[in-house]
Amino acid sequence: MENVQRHPRFYAALALLRQLIATPSPSREESDTADIWQEWLTAQGVSDVRRLHNNVWAVAPGYDSSRPTLMLNSHHDTVRPAASWTRNPFSPDIVEGKLFGLGSNDAGASGVTLASSFLDLMNDTSLPYNLILAITAAEEVMGEHGMRAFLPHLKESGMTPDMVLVGEPTGMQPAIAERGLLVFDAVAKGKSGHAARNEGINAIYRAMEDIERLRKFSTPVVSEVLGPVKVSVTMINAGTQHNVVPDKCTYVVDVRTTDAYSNEETVGLIRESVKWSELTPRSTRVHASVIPASHPLVKGAVALGKTPFVSPTTSDMALMHGINSLKMGPGESSRSHTADEFILLDEIDEALRQYPRLLKNLKFEN
Repeated sequence: MENVQRHPRFYAALALLRQLIATPSPSREESDTADIWQEWLTAQGVSDVRRLHNNVWAVAPGYDSSRPTLMLNSHHDTVRPAASWTRNPFSPDIVEGKLFGLGSNDAGASGVTLASSFLDLMNDTSLPYNLILAITAAEEVMGEHGMRAFLPHLKESGMTPDMVLVGEPTGMQPAIAERGLLVFDAVAKGKSGHAARNEGINAIYRAMEDIERLRKFSTPVVSEVLGPVKVSVTMINAGTQHNVVPDKCTYVVDVRTTDAYSNEETVGLIRESVKWSELTPRSTRVHASVIPASHPLVKGAVALGKTPFVSPTTSDMALMHGINSLKMGPGESSRSHTADEFILLDEIDEALRQYPRLLKNLKFEN
């Protein structure tokens, strides 16, 4: 037994997290952990627990559509365990103040501490906002039955949140922004010919010209928070044999977008920058996210002595188009998706104490 004074909800949160770790929940296969969440919230006395696919959510009593709505969100799906794990990824072992297990850091600890904070606050009639808890699925793959389905469902229910506190491992520092993502499949075409006679039009050379244009790509407007759009060519393929001038060169372009332009606008600018290549985006749904420094969530975090930063990783914030969202949670991003993932017990305790402090002291202008 620890000789430490823990938060009153610490051991219940820890027991829930250990149960979740012991239950495999890879993306799109999270039904068992969704069951656990649904049963746990009900057992804790939450009267309004709902489910859509493997997304489990709850609404605090006294919902009033005339007030702003704050959603507490984290995800319960995980990546699959890497081959380099040295311990059982589904065994929630505690060793020297560390809880090991897949999903402990990303993002189980955030989920259980946000849920515990929801329990602390759900009957607080002094809060100037409605409170929703959403433990969602398929975040690691941004799947069709995760946040992409859940937000439209909330809208149909008349409960679109005005702001979201997203639980992800950030060292309990507030991430105020994330870049968006565009991935292009590019094709440069030429004309085949015999290499010895210098015939044809070499598609590789055409692709090289366009790749150089992409390497130098810039936009007239640059985001004040996220800086310039980042463009990287990451894969390339061409040719069938050494003596045939290739008539086709394909390559892949990774573009990290900003709030200066919508993804659709960025697609147009990228396409205009090349001469020979046809660029087809795989998707435009992963948007950049920036919350203003003046927002109550940011101001509240700063009031706690936190330091806002720009996150290098992407989360479900990218799907919350038009909704102010702040990412903040226990653990460290550097541990996510790694072998022998762990969360410190002290980090769980800290989150249990700091989340309610943040949520109770949000200041809204009339």
